[in-house]
Amino acid sequence: MYLLHGKLTAKKGQEEALAKILLQASELVAGAAGCRLYVISNDEQDPQQVYVTEIWDDKTAHDASLQMPEVRQLIQQAMPLLDGMPT
Repeated sequence: MYLLHGKLTAKKGQEEALAKILLQASELVAGAAGCRLYVISNDEQDPQQVYVTEIWDDKTAHDASLQMPEVRQLIQQAMPLLDGMPT
């Protein structure tokens, strides 16, 4: 089992745009081989904070999802909306 839990910070005013992209990513990877869970959540106290929790069969399955052309495109769209790198 391979688990990831990351925090992304949206630039001020970009919260909704980032959430939309992450939800699209969730829909894409939900059917990917090895994906058991992909959940997006936000911090009600700080709407710029978005959390992504992923559970995969293994790291290989996760890495394969990052090679999907649609996922790569969404990552490219999301990066300019972030205030810093994901942690």
